[in-house]
Amino acid sequence: MSFLTIIVATDRERGIGINNTLPWHLPEDLAHFKRTTSGHTIIMGRKTFDSIGRALPQRRNIVITRNSEWKHDGVDTFTSIDDALKSLGSDQAFIIGGAEIYAQTLPLADQLIVTEVDQTFSCDAFFPLIDPARWQETSRETHFSETKNLHYAFVTYKNLRSN
Repeated sequence: MSFLTIIVATDRERGIGINNTLPWHLPEDLAHFKRTTSGHTIIMGRKTFDSIGRALPQRRNIVITRNSEWKHDGVDTFTSIDDALKSLGSDQAFIIGGAEIYAQTLPLADQLIVTEVDQTFSCDAFFPLIDPARWQETSRETHFSETKNLHYAFVTYKNLRSN
């Protein structure tokens, strides 16, 4: 069984996107994402893949789509999260979005890695509430981006129901 981690960046209101794009540009978070997910499997919905526009290097890319005909170079495609998870083996896998995929996989995840951006942005996609009865914060690294004038934190949560 693989270890399933959700990785996400949110604003103060749990916003994660607007018009299928990130509402902010925070290079430090993108570097953190790359460091954290490289060498592992990443799982995303088709709209998230479309917003990225390509398979991310040094990772196994899995796209969940209802369209069984959808294909892209460097991508394994599945029509359900269950089928994608069955294909993982023992690798650590990261759920990278979007909102619908996050909502479906939150109950299944072992860990959350959340970049909390300390500002509110105009968003049309949101991350589900993190239930403190189910999730325990295990680490928090606070940072400030001088170039973007943004405070942010890398926060890790452990699922209290998985061991």
